[in-house]
Amino acid sequence: MPLAVVTGSGGLIGSESAQHFVKQGFDVIGVDNDMRSYFFGGEASTRPTSERLAAELGSSFQATDLDIRDRDAIGRLFAEHGSRIELVVHTAAQPSHDWAAREPQTDFTVNANGTLNLLEATRSHCPDATFIFTSTNKVYGDRPNSLPLVELETRWELPESHEWFGGIPTSMSIDQSTHSIFGASKVAADVLVQEYGRYFGMPTVCFRGGCLTGPQHAGAQLHGFLAYLMRCTVTGEPYTVFGYKGKQVRDNIHAQDVVTAFEAFHGDPKPAAVYNLGGGRASNVSMLEAIALCEEISGRELRYELSDEARIGDHQWYVSDMSDFERDFPDWRLTFGIEDVLRDIHEHNAESWGAIASP
Repeated sequence: MPLAVVTGSGGLIGSESAQHFVKQGFDVIGVDNDMRSYFFGGEASTRPTSERLAAELGSSFQATDLDIRDRDAIGRLFAEHGSRIELVVHTAAQPSHDWAAREPQTDFTVNANGTLNLLEATRSHCPDATFIFTSTNKVYGDRPNSLPLVELETRWELPESHEWFGGIPTSMSIDQSTHSIFGASKVAADVLVQEYGRYFGMPTVCFRGGCLTGPQHAGAQLHGFLAYLMRCTVTGEPYTVFGYKGKQVRDNIHAQDVVTAFEAFHGDPKPAAVYNLGGGRASNVSMLEAIALCEEISGRELRYELSDEARIGDHQWYVSDMSDFERDFPDWRLTFGIEDVLRDIHEHNAESWGAIASP
């Protein structure tokens, strides 16, 4: 039985990966120490998801409470299983712009040093294993904001005549731009993953994600915008939109589509691959448009305010160009549009959120 190691297995993409690869015939070791509750509070804890996975997946899933910053512990885990490990899916991270500025050293040691520990453990004990890293579009910093955007009624948009109207490619420079502390730590990890692929010939990939989302997302104010937006709409909690008149655009991709991309790459891996991965032109939305959809789907009105101050390094418009990945893996398909994503989030959470809703 092949073995996969999934870090951040209690999180959105980690839990989806664990479930998916068990169905594909893998045994899965999930690595998660619930740091999300430290980052964002008890409501964002991944522990309930870890417990659910253990109950649902049975002997095919082994939950391991490890900190990826602990080099020795990670090394022992990989040494124990050795070449039986065929796949490493690294999703564990500190994921927030704002939180990273509070504790830069914690952010960097989780995102960069933790990734280095996993790469070195993989190189030492299972160098032929496919190493999948969930990077981020924040590696491009705020450079997308230099595009000639046009203000429309509900969104900022790139003119159709622009070469990047279909989405931002991986050829966009990551230099001479403001990344946020979080973006900088993810750049370090991204480059490390590429270097282990090039220098050591390991099959590695950086998936530079747009907004990754889905019903299992433990959305919080500082991370997980669609899930948190729908939660606030259902519960009556106030929501603040930061900057750009609420017209900033994000592409969003459902966790299931993310994980099928992982599976496709594992089926035909290559060293030092880099792809953008998001909703692209098929699944993107502005904040104002997302609010309207949440209100329509939930039948409730969101209490929100617009702040004039944008978050440092935040994108005014971001749509992923996925043509490189689609060229290399033509059988992969995006199966969720933006409304599908929001309806799925609402359907899976409305009952529990409704119980805490204000009248």
